[in-house]
Order: sequence, then C-alpha cells, then structure tokens
Amino acid sequence: MDSDDLEPRKRRGEALAALAREDLELLGIEELKERITALEAEIVRIRNQLERKQGSLSAAEALFKK
Repeated sequence: MDSDDLEPRKRRGEALAALAREDLELLGIEELKERITALEAEIVRIRNQLERKQGSLSAAEALFKK
C-alpha cells in the first residue's frame, strides 16, 4: 500500500486556504518572486479551465435550444 493512501484527503480549497495563512514575513525576496510566478501560472491554468468549461456549457446550451 502506498503511504499516500494512508493520508486523509484534503478538502477542496484547503490548499488555497493554507497558502493564504502562510506568514509571508518569513520569505525572502527571491522566494516571494518565485511565489508570485507560481501563482500567476496557476491563474493562467485556472482561466484556461474556466474557458473550456464555458465553451462546453455554451455548446450544450446551443444543442438543447434547437
């Protein structure tokens, strides 16, 4: 059995909440810049997913309006 199987599953949004609670005072300038870069990449990933979902919804709505 994998050790990951023994870990309790994290709830949705828990990682984001934990990230927001981190003390930024403990991070250096480079660490803060790296964090910004990672968060910006995550925003792009989320926006792409949102666009895909909106496209699917539009396609489904168009199909059922006929």
